[in-house]
Amino acid sequence: MKTYAGIPEENASLENSKVVLVTVPYDGTSTWGKGADKGPELFLNASENMELYDIETQTEPYLEGVYLAGEVSEKSSPEAMTEAVYQKTKELLNHDDKLFTLFGGEHSVSIGSIRAVGEKFENLTVLQLDAHTDLRPEFHGSTSNHACAVFEANQKHNLVQVGIRSMDIEEAQYLPEGRVFFAHEIANNENWINDVLEKVSGNVYITIDLDAFDPSIAPSTGTPEPGGLHWYPTLELLRKVFEKCNVVAFDIVELMDSPMAKPSAFLAAKLYYKMLAYYHLYKNN
Repeated sequence: MKTYAGIPEENASLENSKVVLVTVPYDGTSTWGKGADKGPELFLNASENMELYDIETQTEPYLEGVYLAGEVSEKSSPEAMTEAVYQKTKELLNHDDKLFTLFGGEHSVSIGSIRAVGEKFENLTVLQLDAHTDLRPEFHGSTSNHACAVFEANQKHNLVQVGIRSMDIEEAQYLPEGRVFFAHEIANNENWINDVLEKVSGNVYITIDLDAFDPSIAPSTGTPEPGGLHWYPTLELLRKVFEKCNVVAFDIVELMDSPMAKPSAFLAAKLYYKMLAYYHLYKNN
């Protein structure tokens, strides 16, 4: 039996796990760097080579259990993939006592999971860490394109965007007013984390495109953009979000296979595990 991070089977069953993890190895609409379909495999492999004691929180999050809930392998069309992710997410959300997590794949995989989570939880804030706004209504003939990843979320929920440094002029009309934290503004604002926290409340879905990070620490993404977020400030933001709000789900996307994949894969593995540590720390207190 393959388990998340190679943890013991008693910590990996559905009954014994407080976290469920679904993978979506999809890369159907990316327009530059290809290879995000290999992201889940790279992430899981890196996780197996990671120490399971978290120094910062002095905890071992895996002891709370992580259930590998399989993968969504639908690839026939972007819309079919979105529907398959939506159905899988709905199924897993039936387990009220478990945190839903997803690892992509390109960012379009988040559309279906956010849709399902938004139907279950009222007053949802979607916190997006990303280099790109992803606010196109449709792109290349599809509303399920990676460039449309949070358009629907912005229509239905409280969208907060952090780390943005690339967008098309068409998207300017859709920006959530007062809730976009551009990277160039973050760079000159010592209080940016508190400013973000003021906009994030209640039930929260966190979606992290790894290109939110600076390419110096996460080079292997589909579209690495200069001027991104760094490790410890990002962790500080995430920890405070978990402390303040009820995080009901999160996803990490856009890890790409490349000759430079290992540092980015290990960052993704550590990031996922850190988020579990914060979740359990504040959920249990």
